[in-house]
Amino acid sequence: MDGKLGCVVAAVDGGEESMNALGWALNNLKLRPPSSPGSDDAGKLVILHVQSPPNIAAGLNPGGIPFGGPTYVEVPAFAAAIEAHQKRISNAIISHAVGICSGKNVNVETKVVVGDPKELICEMTTKLHADLLVMGSHAYGAIKRMFLGSVSNYCINSVSCPVIIIKENSTS
Repeated sequence: MDGKLGCVVAAVDGGEESMNALGWALNNLKLRPPSSPGSDDAGKLVILHVQSPPNIAAGLNPGGIPFGGPTYVEVPAFAAAIEAHQKRISNAIISHAVGICSGKNVNVETKVVVGDPKELICEMTTKLHADLLVMGSHAYGAIKRMFLGSVSNYCINSVSCPVIIIKENSTS
């Protein structure tokens, strides 16, 4: 690319595919240089991680109380423990992604949002006025994709900027 990219969003989920896509972006894309020394208008790479909400990740319902008790009981300590665990996972994913960027002399920002990855990647790409979205593909088979859906396919059809999907080990 020609060095005019102002904002590139790299969506990462901790999987090897998304980290390969991040590496590809670092090796192949050129961001806009600052217009003058000291200005803050240089292009940036935004590492975006979408954390699943606790109720999606673990089904915060540990089960109803038997023998006529309520069918839905929210256990605050259980919810807090799951949220803390997910936050540690998200921090580890972001740390790993930032480590991949180290030594590449690129302006990096990180964002972690909570919700549905398909919708939030598209929403954040628009909100950040991204020039490009880069993401990996899990390369699920047709049956698995039918049940789980394809985040990359959804994004290709929903974002307003170009999307580059990196499959498997296409990091060069």
